[in-house]
Amino acid sequence: MANTEWRNQTITTEFILLGFGNLPKENIPLFLLFLLIYIVTMAGNLLIIVLVVADHHLHTPMYFFLGNLSCLETCYSSAILPKMLSGLLNNNKTISFFGCLLQYYTFGSLLCTECILLSVMSYDRYLAICDPLHYANAMNPRICAKLASSSWITSLLVLTITVSLMSTLTFCGLSEFDHFFCDLALLLKLSCTDTHLVRVAIFAFSSLVTFPPFLLTIVSYACIIATILRIPSTTGRQKTFSTCSSHLIVVTVFFGTLIAVYLTPTVDTWKALNKVLSVFYTVLTPMVNPLIYSLRNREVMKALGRALSQWRIFRRTQDAAASQ
Repeated sequence: MANTEWRNQTITTEFILLGFGNLPKENIPLFLLFLLIYIVTMAGNLLIIVLVVADHHLHTPMYFFLGNLSCLETCYSSAILPKMLSGLLNNNKTISFFGCLLQYYTFGSLLCTECILLSVMSYDRYLAICDPLHYANAMNPRICAKLASSSWITSLLVLTITVSLMSTLTFCGLSEFDHFFCDLALLLKLSCTDTHLVRVAIFAFSSLVTFPPFLLTIVSYACIIATILRIPSTTGRQKTFSTCSSHLIVVTVFFGTLIAVYLTPTVDTWKALNKVLSVFYTVLTPMVNPLIYSLRNREVMKALGRALSQWRIFRRTQDAAASQ
């Protein structure tokens, strides 16, 4: 009987991302808002990448990882915001099955990479503050490159396995997503085949790249805080804490909203809250992170000042050459 019902259903090849469908009159204001967020996100993260690459004062492990984080968040925003903007502007809310899997693969791999990368940055701050004598050897350029590349490769491998499992499922019947991107939980709900084994496998693989980095981050900052509290002078404590305060804010915002989203019940009454929290970690966090690292980091601000000075000198030289 179940097989007969399954055969009678239409196989889904497209999905509809409802997004903010309950606010049709707000489409243009929302489009302008998210377009501004996207522009600021891209500009802020690309600026940090350029500064880290161009300024030799920032050629340290901390800023190497920061450059990787900015590169990641540039791709992260581009995986979700362009499709959201398209849906808000021309009401084109459909996405193909392949496009949905591709969006989830890109978004999911970058999300896992950020989890690992933030934990690596936490470990970097732990070594710099708690074990400064061995910091140079423990975080030499070769080790930094291996840590950064392994965070990307591990996440891509895990998401390749996850999406391969997802591609074996069949989707039929209702094809509407009450969300603005292809969320895994909602995607599994639309499947008309048994998803139990796929859910277990996905949970196991996803846990490998989320829970250990989260625990490493907590342990690293517990050790950092304990070390800072042992510093006798108030000025010394403030100076030491300032070297990791920006990263601590980023970690708190990222993991806090991520945990809130995935611990929020999936019942209808919580859907709106879940969507709002998802906006925080998918849209706002990539925009806010460069601002936090720029405004709260003296070295980045100094590098920006040097870059602006060099640009002014270059412009004066060009103007002088043109006037001759």
